[in-house]
Amino acid sequence: MTWKLQKLPYPQNLESIKVLKLLPEAHRALAELKGVAQSIPRQDILINTLAIQEAKDSSAVENIVTTHDEIYKANIGIEKITSHQAKEVQNYIAAMKKGFALVGQHQFLSLNHIKEIQRILENNDAGFRKVSGTTLKNQETKEVVYTPPQSRADIDKLMANLEDFINNPELLPLDHLIKMAVFHFQFESIHPFYDGNGRTGRILNILYLIQYDLLDTPILYLSKYIIQHKSDYYRLLQKVRDEGDWEEYLSYMLIAITDTAKDTLQKVKNIKEAMAEYKIILRNNYKFYSQDLLNHLFKQPYTKIEFLQNELSVSRITAANYLNQLAEDGYLTKHKIGRTNYYVNEFVLNALN
Repeated sequence: MTWKLQKLPYPQNLESIKVLKLLPEAHRALAELKGVAQSIPRQDILINTLAIQEAKDSSAVENIVTTHDEIYKANIGIEKITSHQAKEVQNYIAAMKKGFALVGQHQFLSLNHIKEIQRILENNDAGFRKVSGTTLKNQETKEVVYTPPQSRADIDKLMANLEDFINNPELLPLDHLIKMAVFHFQFESIHPFYDGNGRTGRILNILYLIQYDLLDTPILYLSKYIIQHKSDYYRLLQKVRDEGDWEEYLSYMLIAITDTAKDTLQKVKNIKEAMAEYKIILRNNYKFYSQDLLNHLFKQPYTKIEFLQNELSVSRITAANYLNQLAEDGYLTKHKIGRTNYYVNEFVLNALN
């Protein structure tokens, strides 16, 4: 059965008792995450560390698989990215950061912003689909399960409607978590791009929460939950299309938000505790302790001499002495590739894992 997309808003049948019962816990988990995240001295510490995990997981939803180690090394220029998978993950991080900057600047998610996010993600300027033929298939059976809108005119109209829906709170004036799930469904069903729709849609989820002040920084990522419940995710999207059954899909999304917020909260707490422990070590044992040094070693779990040199505005010899002394004492792990040394802060990696 091919489901015909409607313009938004939908009929007012989304707030079932089951859905309403799930909302308070989701909001509590988000509020607690937001509060604890604000206590980290530099928000880029969280953005950099958690974004890599999210980029890896979101790409894995699309069967793009790489390793954290490969991405961390690429971020500091230790190894050139040679695999297509790792390049995809780096593009995801860049696209997410660009989207965050755009929302912070404009407090608005325009179609041009969405296109820019997808352009960085896919590294092309194709824009919205202009040629028909796109279908969504069952990954196992290869059977076509859904045919999204085919004409450019339909895609343009539906996306313009979606832009209005995202940015006008009066259209379907419901809880923002319900609205996020609704527009996520609509975006994935319009499938406006040739490639990158799933990853673009997952970036838009977090940007929507930031736009409406449910979070300050892009640190809540649903990709890990979706990977763990991947078959349900695709089944429930299709169930809305085939049967108009919103309750089970909305419940899935709210549980995903709650579980992910709690999981991320624990990671943030772990990072905060690791920073406090590391700070005591540095302050009590090293005359070169500074908050800037601490921040650098946590926002950049893999680093090298020139990175620290630039961050602290010290000489190369001084930066090398700092890193080598910490490595000799066991507070960093020193590695070498070719003629280049790099240093890994295991405190961060342990906190994330």
